Amino acid sequence: MSLPTLSGLRTAAAAVDAKTPAHRDRAIDGLRALALLAVPTGHWLLGGFTLDSQGALHNASPLASFGFFAPISWGLQMLGIFFLVGGYASALSYRRAVARGESTGGWLRGRLARLGRPVLGVTAVWATLIPVLYALGVPGTTLRTGSTLVIQPLWFVGVYTVITALTPWCIRAAERMKGWAVVPLLGSVAVVDFLRYGPFADAMPSWLSLLNLLPGWVFAYQLGVCWSEKKLGRRGAWLLLAGGTALFAALLLVFHYPASMVGVPGEARTNSHPPSLLVLALAAAQSGAAILLRDRIGRLLRRPALWAPVVIINLSAMTILCWHQTALLAAAVPGSFVGTVPGLTAGPDTLGWIAARVAWLPVFAALLVLIARYARAFEAPWQRATHARRALAGLLAAGFAIFALGLA
Repeated sequence: MSLPTLSGLRTAAAAVDAKTPAHRDRAIDGLRALALLAVPTGHWLLGGFTLDSQGALHNASPLASFGFFAPISWGLQMLGIFFLVGGYASALSYRRAVARGESTGGWLRGRLARLGRPVLGVTAVWATLIPVLYALGVPGTTLRTGSTLVIQPLWFVGVYTVITALTPWCIRAAERMKGWAVVPLLGSVAVVDFLRYGPFADAMPSWLSLLNLLPGWVFAYQLGVCWSEKKLGRRGAWLLLAGGTALFAALLLVFHYPASMVGVPGEARTNSHPPSLLVLALAAAQSGAAILLRDRIGRLLRRPALWAPVVIINLSAMTILCWHQTALLAAAVPGSFVGTVPGLTAGPDTLGWIAARVAWLPVFAALLVLIARYARAFEAPWQRATHARRALAGLLAAGFAIFALGLA
């Protein structure tokens, strides 16, 4: 990179820094950016493909071959941090809206629109792309595989939407119970885990695990609300860090929970879908560490060169979540026509695959940046979209969901 370009980047970073309001909590934005980057990194590193004899792509995971990858998933599973800062920011936003005289319904509609527009955009675009790609010779199996990958991260948006709607109740719980408001959530998940994994497991219905879905993800969100409401301080953070770490170790070593934080093909048990007690233990430890490091992170992000990327990532949050798998597929689908490409379409079952996949990560990132240049428009209000166009986007999105979920 030439010196003038570096100078230009420094100038741009300084401009971003200068425009940042003094009251902006840089540590919260930094934590959100870190959690956001962990999502594509985890999916790109812990997900792979195999190529069948017809040249079609199938999902595969290196976790099935390399058990030592499991600890990597502990660091890349940062949804606890995402929900923590989400609860923190939502509580602040709600308080400000109430102070302005805005109704709870109005505040919630605004939050949900920000979440819904990018999801509607990516699914509608993919609904349009599927017949085009099929006509161009992309196998139907590859399109099914790709659709599954695209829709996979979107479950998070649905869960986050529901939890956001609970913000007023989370605030009340924080006011009444302080940081202890998370204890019933922890207990609920522990009871369900005991029933589905304990001595009565054979007698339990298959849907029982779904009872963990809401309390399992509300846990870190509620911690964020308590933090925002000044009901959770450094003493509570130390308790979360120590207690979460101890519980995490006990669940792994004594109760033999699966080590991977994501699903492994062929394994009967999974930690994340829906969340098990191990996920809450990790979220507690991560949240405690985040609260304790808040001031240090804030000071670090006073540097314009570090702060500017954080701003860009936060401004593109939903674009990153919704389109990062498309960036992966933008490389893998053309690669499938070439044949077996190391780290891309070759099976993730050799150590060489790991090195090759790491080498592909900058390519996926570059493709995501290129896609985001156009896809970020979906995050802005659709002021020029007519009711007919919005209805069409909704129909396309529904059609894509039906296809991706294998319902048609």
